[in-house]
Amino acid sequence: MRGEGSMAVVRTGHGVCWGAGPRTPSWVRSYRLGAVLGDLCGAGLGAAAAFTVRFGGLTPYVLPYLLVSLALPVVWCCAVALNRAYEPRMLGVGSEEFRRVVQAGVALTAGTAIGSYLTKTDVARGYVVLALPLVTLFTLAFRYALRRSLHRRRAAGACMRKVVAVGHAASIDELVRLFRRERHHGMDVVAACLPGGHAGERVADVPVAGDLSDVPIVVEQWQADTVAVLACPEMDGQALRRLAWRLERTRTELVVAPALMDVAGPRTMIRPVAGMPLLHVEHPELSGARQLVKNVFDRLVAAALLVLLAPGLVALAVAVRATSPGPALFRQTRVGRDGRLFTIVKFRTMRRGSEQQKVTLVSDGSGLLFKVRNDPRVTPLGTFMRRHSLDELPQLINVVLGHMSLVGPRPPLPEEVARYGDDVRRRLLVRPGLTGLWQVSGRSDLSWEESVRLDLRYVENWSLTLDLQILWKTWSAVARGQGAY
Repeated sequence: MRGEGSMAVVRTGHGVCWGAGPRTPSWVRSYRLGAVLGDLCGAGLGAAAAFTVRFGGLTPYVLPYLLVSLALPVVWCCAVALNRAYEPRMLGVGSEEFRRVVQAGVALTAGTAIGSYLTKTDVARGYVVLALPLVTLFTLAFRYALRRSLHRRRAAGACMRKVVAVGHAASIDELVRLFRRERHHGMDVVAACLPGGHAGERVADVPVAGDLSDVPIVVEQWQADTVAVLACPEMDGQALRRLAWRLERTRTELVVAPALMDVAGPRTMIRPVAGMPLLHVEHPELSGARQLVKNVFDRLVAAALLVLLAPGLVALAVAVRATSPGPALFRQTRVGRDGRLFTIVKFRTMRRGSEQQKVTLVSDGSGLLFKVRNDPRVTPLGTFMRRHSLDELPQLINVVLGHMSLVGPRPPLPEEVARYGDDVRRRLLVRPGLTGLWQVSGRSDLSWEESVRLDLRYVENWSLTLDLQILWKTWSAVARGQGAY
């Protein structure tokens, strides 16, 4: 189990069970009610804005559109519900919830256009063009605010799903560590079931409550609402099917982690062959048209940001020169795509002679990374710039020149690459990034192994959509300033 997108949900029962049932936690019902109210408000605001902009005031001609505006929130919620955007498994985590809201907006727009054509109804196109996109945007804004509120509550330990983990001890230990680090997923492992039992023992401070045959009993004892089955030879297809049947009546969600880790949904497809569901895995796209689009997007956005941020960059350069002797920019050799060397450009954050003092310091980082939490070589202004990643802004020049990408793995030093193993060397298959999964997942607080895992996950599953998600999350990570030193 390695982050978002690596667990498959097995739907128990013969239909979609998203109504409030005995296994639906109270916070889920409250959250779903908040989503419905937010959708109603978003649709109401969008309809009101479109009506005001298009028609201005009330006249007999616009009366039908006033009635449409009043009915639109209810119609919108029905469209969102038909697109299954209120299912508990969609709420609070991942992009699927937002994607389904957008799909509902596109479907309602297309339905309106087709319906008006078939019925030859004269519809004010300006109203439709304004109303439905605004409704979708306002709904997404309300959903995002609701999700942020949920994540804050989960960070405090509330609104969590109780999970019974099934598998071997090593896999469960990794799963527990992942869920404890990324609390926003809302998963709290309360008990474990191991092959052979070992009841009374503990795995990552989680009690072992039984063996594989005891899972339904353990679920009842711990009042769990989710069972997570990790890669386990003992839990074959027949055993998994029987477990799903036993969990069906209690509406306990069953999630399964495949043996193949860190492969995102777009690269996987289940294809039935001779009655067997086979998981087909596509190779990652490391060249071709999509990489060309990414390269053009990176350079255009970086160039635009350099123009927009030019006054601020000049002010930072002056501040660096004024607060400590030495040049404003720091240049260092880094390793780029396919092992090619390039010179990275950053604002200087250390005093002169810092490289010579490095041998006297002890790294706080693990693995190949050299990190010192309270580095005496860093200037006061440098500490502030590092906390908010301002020192990395000149790297936009490297992006424009094609040495780097906006999003990608951390740009390594040559001495680090010299000690890479074969697996870690896959980081060099794509351009290093100004930001990346490591930036939005903990930055310097991450261990070496975790940093490598995140970089490899990005290499295996990159897409322009993922890049946009990481860029969006980078703003909050930089504003918080956590894990940067």
